[in-house]
Amino acid sequence: MGQVLFNPAAENVLASAAGDFTVKIWDIEAGSSKLSLKVGEVIQSLSWSADGKLLVTTSRDKKLRIWDPRQEKPAHEGPGHAGAKASRAVWLGEHDRIATTGFSRMSDRQLALWDIRTAAQPIGGFQMLDSISGVCMPFWDEGTQCLFLAGKGDGNIRYYEYENDSFEDLSEYKSADAQRGVAFLPKRGVNLHENEVARAYKTVNDTYIEPISFIVPRRAESFQEDIYPPTIGLKPAVSGKEWFDGADGLPPKISLESIYDGTGIKEVPADQQPVKKAPELVKAPEPKKESPQPAPTPSPRVRSPPPSMKEQGVGMAAAAGKFQDTEPTEESGDESPFEEVQRPLERTSATKPASAEAKEDVPIPSPTKESQPKSVSPKVINFQPRLNDPCISN
Repeated sequence: MGQVLFNPAAENVLASAAGDFTVKIWDIEAGSSKLSLKVGEVIQSLSWSADGKLLVTTSRDKKLRIWDPRQEKPAHEGPGHAGAKASRAVWLGEHDRIATTGFSRMSDRQLALWDIRTAAQPIGGFQMLDSISGVCMPFWDEGTQCLFLAGKGDGNIRYYEYENDSFEDLSEYKSADAQRGVAFLPKRGVNLHENEVARAYKTVNDTYIEPISFIVPRRAESFQEDIYPPTIGLKPAVSGKEWFDGADGLPPKISLESIYDGTGIKEVPADQQPVKKAPELVKAPEPKKESPQPAPTPSPRVRSPPPSMKEQGVGMAAAAGKFQDTEPTEESGDESPFEEVQRPLERTSATKPASAEAKEDVPIPSPTKESQPKSVSPKVINFQPRLNDPCISN
């Protein structure tokens, strides 16, 4: 089995990618697989929808499949990334959208956004990232509406904000320590008093695990509800038996403010939770066709009669009078009309004696111990979402 993923809404329901090119849906309480999804190729990634109703897969045959698991057949099957290397898919939480990463035929890394209702082609086409050969591992954060892309084999983690059916590039965490695997902590485990919005753990050289904190740079004097909306708690929406019988739904959410205050986990009533709707595709307005305006009819020009010879003579005399020299003439002498300006005296700069020159102190680096173990303290990243946030202050 290559991948194992719990259903986020149903209790004790598990999906696993098996070696026989199928996805098995397990009932853990019964200890057996009750459903089998025949993909027919090596399965590269799995991702559930937020309500646990649908499942998306990518596979080696370069196809994107959206499954209704209880029907054991795909609701959609179509081409994905055209490259030969592995692709990954992640469901964007409560949205009807899926993000995938993969490669083009020229082995360039790509990012794509799909509408599950019209998944024949990605929204806006494939977005090229770079030409690095490592697979991008996508992670979705529902609280900040951000997508994180961690490169396998390099040390970079990019993050994008999802808005208006597009991904806006925010920033990138760069490290010289390559990562082979990355996992993100559930939202209820981040440090709310330090405005930590996400925390990732990555494996470094298969020797240790390094934590990475993404923190919004603002004063953390009180609970910041704009960056900490209600999040998924510990209770499922339905039991395993109910899910296999056809039931589904979103799990109840908890208030992070109650965790911030130390009063324990408190569920948020469904009527107080923000309702998120799938974004609608906005069609660009068509340009208005301007009707041709009739050309204006030119009005006949009326010429005035030419001036008489007497009028022309008076006008010429008046024009000549404007340029008559009325200033008294000055006698010309031998003196030049330009004022003589003395040349400035050249100053010779005194040379500084060599003995008085200040010698700069060259800092001597302190010796390092090769045998000293590498620190695994969390690396802090300033996370600045492009959310039109008026609360961000220095």
